[in-house]
Amino acid sequence: MRKMVVQAVRGGMTQTAAANIYGVSLRAVSKWMKLSREGGWRALRPGKRGRQPGSGRLNHTQAVRIRKLIIERMPDQLALPFYLWTRESVAQLIEQQYGITVSATTAGRYLKAWGMSAQKPVRRAYERNDAAIARWLDEDYPTIAKEAKQEGATILWGDETGLRSDHLSGTSFALKGRTPLVRATGQRFGCNMISAISNRGMLSFMVFEGTFKNATFIEFMKRLLRQATRKIYLIVDGHPVHRSVAVRRFVANNAERLRLIRLPGYCPELNPDELLNQDVKTNALGKSRPTSKAEMIGNVRRHLHRRQKEPHVIHNLFKEKHVSYAA
Repeated sequence: MRKMVVQAVRGGMTQTAAANIYGVSLRAVSKWMKLSREGGWRALRPGKRGRQPGSGRLNHTQAVRIRKLIIERMPDQLALPFYLWTRESVAQLIEQQYGITVSATTAGRYLKAWGMSAQKPVRRAYERNDAAIARWLDEDYPTIAKEAKQEGATILWGDETGLRSDHLSGTSFALKGRTPLVRATGQRFGCNMISAISNRGMLSFMVFEGTFKNATFIEFMKRLLRQATRKIYLIVDGHPVHRSVAVRRFVANNAERLRLIRLPGYCPELNPDELLNQDVKTNALGKSRPTSKAEMIGNVRRHLHRRQKEPHVIHNLFKEKHVSYAA
């Protein structure tokens, strides 16, 4: 359209006539003629319409500070009545800091320009000791890995989890507005499992019924020792059973072959064995519909036996970002 208008005017048509014939404003014709004189046909190409990313009522200094606050803090830390960062909470933050009122749409435009997107947050306990976790990553675990290498020991990561018959994972395609239904038994039953894995792909496990007690954990450690040809460094969380007198006594009596190490509190994401728990819940339990406890236990055991024959799958668990330090 722009090229045709310019060609018509250059061919002798007045700008007013060209505006009437092509249905555009006289101002637009005048602007296009000026662009063509200064930059040629290339200058007539249309640019992106609308506001430029990051433009708006905030100046550069204000925008930089608001972005920094969003990255480093959560709304409740800034005395805002929100739990998460949303467009509404960002708009209220801007008003709180600078007395500038913006709409949720404008706040969303700022967030996009600042390289941010809506994401599901990761839950972290208030009781976490960030200093202890940093010390574990920077000092404690590197020292443990060095000592294990000197002793020729195997580092194992252990954990326990509960399994329920009504666990459901994954998605299913269905018509829009029609939530898919999954038929399963109305009875609820469950079992528990304890496992230990190494970054070389080793997997040991035990499926059991009832609560997790001292005797259960001690029996599992006995099995590990029977199978082991080298000393074991077993890293676990701070479960009360792991700290019990009976467990400490068993470890002390087998100190030449076993060392029990505890992770800092409230940091399950640092334990690679948590990823095996997720794998079992997703692939052994979540995608099947057991009708009895015996069937569920059988499904879990078969899945874990299959994983024992797939050391590359266990090894790949250690590639996840939060546990890659132990790879």
